[in-house]
Amino acid sequence: MRFLAAAHTDMGITKKVNQDSFCLKIAKTPNANIVFVILCDGMGGLKNGELASSWVVNAFSAWFESELPAELKRNATFEQIKNRWNIIANEQNQKIGNYGRSNGFKLGTTLTAVLIIDNKFLIIHVGDTRIYKINDTITQLTKDQTVVAMEVEKHRLTQEQAKTDARKNELLQCVGASPKVIPDYDTGTLSENDVFLLCSDGFRHEVCDEELFGILASQLLTSENVMKKCLVDLINLNKDRKEQDNITALLIKAIK
Repeated sequence: MRFLAAAHTDMGITKKVNQDSFCLKIAKTPNANIVFVILCDGMGGLKNGELASSWVVNAFSAWFESELPAELKRNATFEQIKNRWNIIANEQNQKIGNYGRSNGFKLGTTLTAVLIIDNKFLIIHVGDTRIYKINDTITQLTKDQTVVAMEVEKHRLTQEQAKTDARKNELLQCVGASPKVIPDYDTGTLSENDVFLLCSDGFRHEVCDEELFGILASQLLTSENVMKKCLVDLINLNKDRKEQDNITALLIKAIK
């Protein structure tokens, strides 16, 4: 499997700092093509969110560069990679938490990433940054770790009520502001023309899944330039609809 990729980020219409951080890496081994994408959304209500998000992105980027090659050589399983990712996430949680405590404030970040090795993928997820899989339909692969999502799951809120609930951005955990981070994980396989969309919450507050699918349907994403334009157009649409947050999105498309 080969891959097309595109990314775009925007500070948005109100914020003075972009607290979203991301990294997209594509590599090739004799046996497989590899993609690693990570997106972290620094906590908008907390100081130095951009610092927290960049620290986590840099830590996982360093893992990709310095540790993954050796793990591939020894045929490490996704379970072994998960164990290492757990350690990195909690190291960063402690580092960010210590920094905040020593400076008298809280800071934190979401963490959502996917590693693709040929046609298999592994996802790590903390917070409410999302991963969608797009083929004949659009499917949200990650589960929002928010108070509102939990209330909907327990049937104490409807989906419509959740959209306007004051707690919709209140996270159940994040890296840097939780005693311990317990990530969600998911694994699966990709088929030809499958698309992954990673996006911060600012990308999907004002745009529904049907609108995302209408612009990002796999057959429409014919090149990296087209993918980039689609992201720019959707981010501008969010801004036109007065989205207040930073906005970031990344696309990965599997091709033969």
